[in-house]
Amino acid sequence: MSAPAAQTTGHEIDPVEAIVPMIPFVLPVVGGVLIFLLAFIAVSMA
Repeated sequence: MSAPAAQTTGHEIDPVEAIVPMIPFVLPVVGGVLIFLLAFIAVSMA
């Protein structure tokens, strides 16, 4: 009889699942930077 195939219990870490817990911190920071850049462009064009 043949030996059963070895089961791998570990799985690869999905990059999306690694980023999801950081979303509440990343979104406000990126939003603030975007607003600052848009205001800077508007002031420099005026």
